[in-house]
Amino acid sequence: MTNIFRLAPDPITAVRRAYEASLELATTRGVDRSRAVGAMAKALSKSLDDILEANTLDLEASREMAVPEMILDWLKLTPERLTSTIQILQQLGELSDPIRRVMNATYQLEHSQTYSQLMPLGVIALIYEAFPALGAIAAGMCLKTGNSLILRGGSEASHSNAVIVEVLQTSLEQAGLPPGCLELLPSDQGASIRDLVTQDRYLNLVIPYGRPSLVQKVVQMSTAPVLKSAMGNCYLYWSPSGSLDTIRNVIIDSHQSEPDPVNAIEKVLIHTHCKPSSLTTLWNSLKEKGFQLRGDEEIVAKFPDLKLALESEWSEAYLNKTVAFKVVDSIESAIIWINQYSSGHADCLVSESYQESRQFALGVNSASVYLNSSPRFSRNPKRGDSLFLGMSNQKGHRRGPISLETFTTVKHVVQGHS
Repeated sequence: MTNIFRLAPDPITAVRRAYEASLELATTRGVDRSRAVGAMAKALSKSLDDILEANTLDLEASREMAVPEMILDWLKLTPERLTSTIQILQQLGELSDPIRRVMNATYQLEHSQTYSQLMPLGVIALIYEAFPALGAIAAGMCLKTGNSLILRGGSEASHSNAVIVEVLQTSLEQAGLPPGCLELLPSDQGASIRDLVTQDRYLNLVIPYGRPSLVQKVVQMSTAPVLKSAMGNCYLYWSPSGSLDTIRNVIIDSHQSEPDPVNAIEKVLIHTHCKPSSLTTLWNSLKEKGFQLRGDEEIVAKFPDLKLALESEWSEAYLNKTVAFKVVDSIESAIIWINQYSSGHADCLVSESYQESRQFALGVNSASVYLNSSPRFSRNPKRGDSLFLGMSNQKGHRRGPISLETFTTVKHVVQGHS
């Protein structure tokens, strides 16, 4: 069978093909889209060796190019990581169809009946560095919700992305979905990000995923709507009433998501009344787990063995096992500092005070607030049937977990009585 899915020669062609496919996808049956997502999972499972071989080529080339270790970890595919991706696609295929779900309208017109339906957005672009498996997960979520997807990965993952997309495109062709519903723009063929994200006539949403520098670059260039993803630079305020064990467990557990530390706690605000012995105990525990520690001027003055955190670091993500500590004099000061410097997608409080919990939850201007709980991120949580691509810190299209509903919009239908 000839593969009618093919690499797009340029962004304009890719977007137009994706747009045409999106019009057809919007009218497909949910059972057909679910079957296609299930076929994607089976196809990846049968192609594990080919994908891992391509990933090895990417890793070797990246090491020769002195790519940072963090990116190499994001890039690396293992049988376990691929199996997790396959499981996510399988679960997506089994979920009920989210599209054309009828909801009550927020208003009613005279002599008519009004209702709302969830509908696909249309054409979505994912611009991502490393993370080869993320393209497959995004494809599953987009096709489940009736959207076309354009992938533009980084050059470090060119072989991995090409093999994964070819496998997925073949399975979608066999499932009867329209060509163009999944496009790949290879970075090594000169497909620029700007050429893609300025196609706002056809492109309905752009999702940049990677380091903050990439996200900001896409936001500045795009003329199409952008859903910013966020990673790292999450804050935790340690109240005087907070448990040392809870603090330790929350920090360590928040760094356990892989390969990307989406909700990892990288900054800790401690009350001025915190006992030095408690700090020493916490820091020893973190060092045993491989963490690098830093402090503000007040802390470093008392503990000279800690490295001084620069002023710029308080608003930047480390994206590794580094945690910086700062002294504040009250929960009010902590909230003000977090609202100014955190990434705004997942911030935490450890406190036994109900009043402080309410004050923190209402005062912190973040997408998610965790009270005495680890913010650890999982794309496939053990509880519930929600699946997530990442986290967003903006107040625009969606905020918080990037789930299936993120890829939908609302259509209002007015039915007259004539």
